[in-house]
Amino acid sequence: MKLSTSKRKSFRVRNKLKKVASQGRFRLSIDRSSKNISAQIIDDSNSKTLISASSIEKGLKKDTNVNKTELSKIVAEKLAKKAQEKKITKVYFDRGIYKYHGRIKIFAETLRKNGMEF
Repeated sequence: MKLSTSKRKSFRVRNKLKKVASQGRFRLSIDRSSKNISAQIIDDSNSKTLISASSIEKGLKKDTNVNKTELSKIVAEKLAKKAQEKKITKVYFDRGIYKYHGRIKIFAETLRKNGMEF
C-alpha cells in the first residue's frame, strides 16, 4: 500500500521519536490548520492522551483582533499550565508533518519559556 506524502512525513518523525523514547517522557503532538492549532501530550506506553489544548475551545477567540501567532502563544501557555498541574515537565516534541518554523516554532518557544523541557 502506497502512503501519501504527509503520512510518510509524520511516520518518519514519529518513529524517530519512539526509538529514543524513554519511560520518563511523554510525546507532545502538535496539529495545525489554516486557522487553528491544537496540541496534546500523549503517553505512548499506555496509548492515552493525558492533556490537550486547542484554539477551538471556548473562550480563546473572544477577541477578533487575535492573529494566529498570538493564538498559538495562548494555546501553548494553556497547555504548559495544565502540564505543570499534572507535574509533567519533560516531553518529546512531535512536530508531525510541519516544519519547525512559524507558528510551530513560536509554540515550542512559548512552551520552553513556561517550563517545559524537550
